Amino acid sequence: MGAKLKVAGWIGVGALAGAMATLQFSANARGSQAALPLEELQQLAAVFGLVKAEYVEPVDEKKLINDAIAGMVTGLDPHSQFFDKKSFQEFKEGTSGKFVGVGIEIGMEDGFVRIVSPIEGSPAFRAGLRSNDLITRIDDQPVKGLTLEQAVKRMRGDPQTKVNLLIFRKAENRSFPVTIVREEIRMQSVRAKMVEPGYAWLRVSAFQERTVEDFAKKLTELYAQDPKLKGLVLDLRNDPGGVLEGAIAISTAFLPNGVEVVSTNGQLANSKYSYKARPEDYLRRGQVDVIKKLPAALKTVPLVVLVNEGSASASEIVAGALQDHKRALVLGAQTFGKGSVQTVRQLSPDTALKITTARYYTPSGRSIQAKGILPDLAIDETAEGNIIGALRTREADLEKHLASSNQNAESEEQKAREAERRRLEEELNKRKEPLKPLPEFGGEQDWPLQQALNQLKGKPVVLSKAPLERKAEAAKSDSSKPN
Repeated sequence: MGAKLKVAGWIGVGALAGAMATLQFSANARGSQAALPLEELQQLAAVFGLVKAEYVEPVDEKKLINDAIAGMVTGLDPHSQFFDKKSFQEFKEGTSGKFVGVGIEIGMEDGFVRIVSPIEGSPAFRAGLRSNDLITRIDDQPVKGLTLEQAVKRMRGDPQTKVNLLIFRKAENRSFPVTIVREEIRMQSVRAKMVEPGYAWLRVSAFQERTVEDFAKKLTELYAQDPKLKGLVLDLRNDPGGVLEGAIAISTAFLPNGVEVVSTNGQLANSKYSYKARPEDYLRRGQVDVIKKLPAALKTVPLVVLVNEGSASASEIVAGALQDHKRALVLGAQTFGKGSVQTVRQLSPDTALKITTARYYTPSGRSIQAKGILPDLAIDETAEGNIIGALRTREADLEKHLASSNQNAESEEQKAREAERRRLEEELNKRKEPLKPLPEFGGEQDWPLQQALNQLKGKPVVLSKAPLERKAEAAKSDSSKPN
């Protein structure tokens, strides 16, 4: 039996080696890339055959090949990824802003899922779930011990299927069960309100396909309430980024026409590009330009941008552009530092490759990668300090991240952050009580928002108790884009 398996395995090796040879021939025929390393490809084929023939249990060949592809890509950097059928569908849901679930924005608190906010009109909203409710069980599974991602997966599912949640309402000190029928949810990535007469707050929580449309709608509503707006706070805290066109469009809403928003630079010629504040750089085919319909006053209204360690990618592009063009003052904490471009190449109807192809640069030529955007004014998360923010992971902390243009400075900063993280963790271990969850963004207890309003009104701003060290910029060649 073993001999037969080995024969079958080596037949598989031959087939795979043949495929590799075909790839080699095709690559050479095209002449557009270097010759493939045949010896290493033969080793890959040999490992495939040995696993197929000798592993303790039969292994599906397609799974082996998919795992090999995934391993190849994840070894590059934290953001390149091979999408199989399931993960590709999840990725498309994430950028479209649509998914099937119960309709809540969530976080973690004491090991439980905390409802930050039910999405208006969603099944959770109609069921009466409230902000700060805790989900303690999902169907028959206790939530404690699950990661946030695992909890999300359990609450999502097919349309018109049921999920049973056990809710603990802290305000009433009681638990109760709720059965919710899943529906397709359209995420609300933009929220806005008049904070007080003359001053508005607009939050973008992600850059998705409908974000620009929702952004324009909310701004139009704000100006309908007060056509003589005195100041606006653009809140990009914890915004992980998303669709590049969304970042360009929202930047265009505040900037003079035609100025640079962001540029990219990579190995391929088409990865070298300057994106400007103009419709051709943010509109997709068939889209209506909602940005040009916004009030003209938006170009000059006093503007403050709020960022933190969770602001990444597209949100860093917006903050960097508005900062470089002196259009807004940026308040908060140093951003995440995700300054690389990922291009999605579809491999089949159900699979795709997301691969890093370039770096992002602000209009002044600063690289965002692994450094992020430094705020003009460093503001703590709460009046008591910035403990939670200082413990957050940043791009420079990720294994195999693309280095910044100034690697020596990045290394020193990482050492300093690690030392500060250890100090804070020791401080937390000494506390008798757990940290309180941060106040809701946009709420009355939102400390950074209060400081942003003070800035707009010309009042004193309370700066961070541990302000960022602003060292002199390295030589321009260290931080600017290469020629």
